[in-house]
Amino acid sequence: MKPQVKPNHYINKSYDTKERFISYWHQINEIMILEPDSILEIGIGNGLVFNYLGQRGFKVTTMDIDERLKPDKIGSVLSIPLPDESFEVVACFEVLEHLPYKDFPKALNEISRVSNKYAVLSLPESTRTCRLNIQIPKIGELKRLIPLPRLKAPVHEFDGEHYWEIGKAKYSLRNVIGDMQCSGFEIKKIYRPFENPYHRFFVLAKEKMVGR
Repeated sequence: MKPQVKPNHYINKSYDTKERFISYWHQINEIMILEPDSILEIGIGNGLVFNYLGQRGFKVTTMDIDERLKPDKIGSVLSIPLPDESFEVVACFEVLEHLPYKDFPKALNEISRVSNKYAVLSLPESTRTCRLNIQIPKIGELKRLIPLPRLKAPVHEFDGEHYWEIGKAKYSLRNVIGDMQCSGFEIKKIYRPFENPYHRFFVLAKEKMVGR
């Protein structure tokens, strides 16, 4: 497994869109809600998430396959070079689609192995939506994402980075959820941000945590 892009890919105008910064907020917020004592971030990108969390007092260890990004640990999500149940939260945002889907279950198993409580993931989703935003006097704001049906799911073509996306042919949300559950996770939260529905978020709990 080799890096697909150069380090400066993560610091430029075309990459850091308004929508991506909205996703950064959700990444940070979902982690902080869990109040973990230890965090592993797999795939560090431009460093915004772990830098912010570190400044808020969270203990974050970073891992990436690209040594040029200067992670704490160099390694692949398919073989994480860390002990079992090392971290309360394992975060992996917009990373797993860079692997062929046949490797997705193995990556999930590794994430489950090094987590002792939770995992927070995001994956790209191509399913089209209509965004409904209504301001109702004395009630407030109503926001809804309404899926737009397709007669046939489009076929995904490798673009040099993404091997697959949720909603493309053979990569249904049902299949993705099934693989997560087979890896020992219970899905605690699943959603697409209204402002950036291209990213779907998953908050996962290890099965031993369910019911606590």
